[in-house]
Amino acid sequence: MWMVEIPPFVPFFICALIAAVARGVWRSATMVAIPIISAFHLWMVPEGIHLQFAFLDYQLILYRVDKLSLMFGYVFHIAALIAIIYSLHVRDTKQQVAAMLYVGSGLGAVFAGDLLTLFVFWELLAFTSVFLIWARRTRRSYVAGMRYLIIQVLSGVILLVGALFYVAENGTLEFGHIGLDGIAGWLIFISFGIKCAFPIAHNWLTDAYPEATVTGAVFLCSVTTKVAVYALARGYPGTELLVYIGAAMTCFPIFFAVIENDLRRVLSYSLINQVGFMVVGIGIGTALSINGAISHAFNDVIFKGLLFMSMGAVLHMTGRINGSDLGGLYKTMPKTTVLCIIGAASISAFPLFSGFVSKSMVMSAALENGYDWIWLILLFASAGVFHHAGIKIPYFAFFAHDSGIRASDPPKNMLLGMLIAAGLCIAIGIYPAALYALLPYDTGYNPYDATHVLAQTQLLFFSALAFVWLNLRGMYPPELRSTNLDFDWVYRRVFPSILQKTFSIIWTINNVLRKAFLVRLYRCLAFLAKKNDRSSVLLSRTYPAGSMVMWVAVLLAIYLLLSFT
Repeated sequence: MWMVEIPPFVPFFICALIAAVARGVWRSATMVAIPIISAFHLWMVPEGIHLQFAFLDYQLILYRVDKLSLMFGYVFHIAALIAIIYSLHVRDTKQQVAAMLYVGSGLGAVFAGDLLTLFVFWELLAFTSVFLIWARRTRRSYVAGMRYLIIQVLSGVILLVGALFYVAENGTLEFGHIGLDGIAGWLIFISFGIKCAFPIAHNWLTDAYPEATVTGAVFLCSVTTKVAVYALARGYPGTELLVYIGAAMTCFPIFFAVIENDLRRVLSYSLINQVGFMVVGIGIGTALSINGAISHAFNDVIFKGLLFMSMGAVLHMTGRINGSDLGGLYKTMPKTTVLCIIGAASISAFPLFSGFVSKSMVMSAALENGYDWIWLILLFASAGVFHHAGIKIPYFAFFAHDSGIRASDPPKNMLLGMLIAAGLCIAIGIYPAALYALLPYDTGYNPYDATHVLAQTQLLFFSALAFVWLNLRGMYPPELRSTNLDFDWVYRRVFPSILQKTFSIIWTINNVLRKAFLVRLYRCLAFLAKKNDRSSVLLSRTYPAGSMVMWVAVLLAIYLLLSFT
């Protein structure tokens, strides 16, 4: 029974300690075994509160299990196993320790039953994940990691302030439905929104993820935003504002992804697009939409991880990731090409692939609840994601033109990780009932009715036709060597420019004041020096030492006389 009370993050933290001291086969074997053992343990844990203790006047719930937290717990274990297998060739202690701590922190967050425990793991997510970016050891990764860390820590600080307001308003720290009724709700909402990559607050993702290591990006795309999705599903289901925020998230990344040259940055924009579908589902708040949001989060971890792994394999074998530098790799990397296409079909929601059985739930819920315009926006976003992730990624990496690069497929462990993810994408698409059985609500939803299949097939067909037509006409945005900025232009260009000009003015004023002060100081010193001329100042004249001693004796005698009178 005591095994039940061990939270899932503990085995991963122990694994991090082992990885810090073990080497070679022992380290690899431990890292592969831990997610498997922990997943089996989690499968046996019943729902309920299993670990709590008193802190001051409040109950801290370290381990709360229900269907919502279990869904994210399962997929984090699956993602960890796949990413660990994919990274077995890596010999970097810092990166491997950080990865284990990062996954453990994500698990700690989704099983936290109170806001204070959530805050602790929320910040641990930031501090552990940044090392997966810095581990690339380039100037760009260091600077991007610093920006990432600042924004992530800011999110945690806002969460802590919101939690303090929440406990003052409600007298409890329990993490349940929060809503937007008071200042606490808004602060916590903003904190969740930053980590969820809401519009305007999203640039940490597109800035940092492409600069992470090949294997680090696979871990990153699986945990951080999904923890935020879980937090929104726990605290803000049915909040209508989320419907409109999510709709915006599905649309605006499309335009940046289409013109982006860095293919891992394309996937980062695509990640925001997919999270937008989840946010819409949470905002609608019905059983069907919540199921759709959670199942799509589950599937996105797998197929987005597969796409990041395939592009990571390209980067690992060629040293290049820009679409303008790649092409023709299907000739020498056929296995990677096929696996990438499976990931592209999944994210594009092709029938019989995992994305189809979850994305359609959110869109159906939007129609059923009168969000017709939102449904049209989601339809447009579905076509857009097929363009930039379903077609652009495999096309420009493997087919567009012959770049002359003759790289082979990556090491077997990388292929095995991608193969497991690809197998899950197909298995879930063919047999969605296994996934639906884990969801919080039983809705009896069937994704494979004629209407859904026909509508999605038509959408994909005409979207592909549009891509071919635009490409043949030379109207599709070409892959150019460039750096594209969106809202991060504000803090990467505007703020530095304003600060530079501000400090330039400050230093100019400082120099003027310093010069004026020094001029007056020198004049004052000159005046004193003139007054202190030995020929004109009485006090500066020299006197014999004997006369000075006599005057001291006289003063002492006068003092003694006065003291005895």
